[in-house]
Amino acid sequence: MTTTSQDHNTNNAASGGLPTIDSGKPFAIASWVGQIVTAVILGQTLFFKFTNAPETQVIFQDLGGRPAALASAVAELVVVVLILVPKTAVFGALGAVMIMLGAIASHIAVIGIAVPTPDGTGDDGGLLFGMAVVVLLMSAMVAALRRNAALGLLREA
Repeated sequence: MTTTSQDHNTNNAASGGLPTIDSGKPFAIASWVGQIVTAVILGQTLFFKFTNAPETQVIFQDLGGRPAALASAVAELVVVVLILVPKTAVFGALGAVMIMLGAIASHIAVIGIAVPTPDGTGDDGGLLFGMAVVVLLMSAMVAALRRNAALGLLREA
């Protein structure tokens, strides 16, 4: 199907004038970059959470322990799957936004920006906090660019 500038203008008007993945190839590429970055960062933390690695024990010791780590891992696994499927990417992105808001709040209020190492000799220099911020920004971008998918479902309901 060939789209015209009129189609793009109609799509943008229906989206509040902001770009979506329908606005052109650069926006679709930006969405996929955000989806992949989010999935990779969340995906690589799953091993630590599911195996209850020492780093996970330190992070979750004041946040509910092992059950909280497992609940977080399951939620993040669902988000990773959802965000990599185009039809569900917006829902994965919204889930990632919610999870990262919780993670960032936990860092600020409980854990600290720099997470202590399991042996107590240092910290991560804020790496995990920084990755949470990156995932928040990337997933918010994906949700914004793919918002028409969610809006379409709401219109059908």
